[in-house]
Amino acid sequence: MSAPHATRSTALHAGAWWVWALGLATAASRTTNPLLLGLLIGVAGYVVAVRRTDAPWARSYGAFVRLGLVVLGIRLVFAFVLGSPIPGTHTLVTLPELPLPDWAKGVRVGGRVTAEGMLFALYDGLKLATLLICVGAANALANPARLLKSLPGALYEAGVAVVVAMTFAPHLVADVQRLRAARRLRGRPDRGAKALLQVGLPVLEGALERSVALAAAMDARGYGRTAQVPPAVRRLTSVLTLGGLLGVCAGTYGLLGDSGGGYGLPLLVVGLGAAMAGLWLGGRRSVRTRYRPEPWGVRAWLVSGSGVAVAALMIAANGYAPGALHPPAVPLTAPVLPLWPALSLLVGLVPAVVAPVPARAGVGTGAGRSARSSSPARSAPSASSVRPSASDPFTKEPTH
Repeated sequence: MSAPHATRSTALHAGAWWVWALGLATAASRTTNPLLLGLLIGVAGYVVAVRRTDAPWARSYGAFVRLGLVVLGIRLVFAFVLGSPIPGTHTLVTLPELPLPDWAKGVRVGGRVTAEGMLFALYDGLKLATLLICVGAANALANPARLLKSLPGALYEAGVAVVVAMTFAPHLVADVQRLRAARRLRGRPDRGAKALLQVGLPVLEGALERSVALAAAMDARGYGRTAQVPPAVRRLTSVLTLGGLLGVCAGTYGLLGDSGGGYGLPLLVVGLGAAMAGLWLGGRRSVRTRYRPEPWGVRAWLVSGSGVAVAALMIAANGYAPGALHPPAVPLTAPVLPLWPALSLLVGLVPAVVAPVPARAGVGTGAGRSARSSSPARSAPSASSVRPSASDPFTKEPTH
């Protein structure tokens, strides 16, 4: 099945990317083998490289990679300075040990640094870094605005608040840059506490004006109005939602823990069912209709199913190859790449084949050139197309 080019109608559902990434993160939480973790990072990085768009939010993957490296470095520094609970016989260096009071027994600063302790810290830090990188892959691939549009009706108000915050944040950054540039042109300093106060007050004033205008426009369009729901339904909705979320938390903890695999999956399934029922009942308060609902097609099922399959296969691998998935730090041994768990991780590459190709991938094709040549107005918009309309309250007011 060849992947089509991504358009408005063929773009993949944003929730499918999150399910896929969370499946990879679950698989990463079930192993400390650095070879398998490196393979997971490679799978996530390759899918991001071939299916990432040129949108600003798609550039966050590099930030998550750097954050993972920072977490790994901090974990190694803590193990080096504060020691490790893993005993070892191969001493790397002996640091001066700081004497601590009696109430701090069990904690030491300095002392003997062993290779076994540092290796254990490396495995542990690499697992945390892989989890962050998998979440970063979802952030880089899933359109946040389209994801918020797919929220259930019960979370409609929260989704609107997040959309408003995401819309106003670029305006604040643009205002700060514009005011700093104006201060530099006038020969005034744009750094320091005094300059920050003089720049922050106009930015705050503009943000308040936009907020008041947006609130008036939303009130005129009927935002925030809810339907009448019986008290019994409201109480049942609260019980189902809260109980379902607690079940999801307990089930996730059981799946991620080493000793909770027996009760983790049933609790997770029951919690998801209760939470979805609560959200469905809560959606009855919403009197809105959904404009252009996001389709969940075959490709979305394949992408999300590949992530779930990776997580399930890795959980199953803990039953028949626990030693290969968790190489010991004592004694010092080189990790071995297990064949079947490694092949199961390659299932995560399915999105690189079935997910729609982003628009930037067709830049060198004839279709891409003809599309660009047939729309010259995109590179040079007319003045009438960017002039704000006075009749639309959502139109951004021109800045002065």
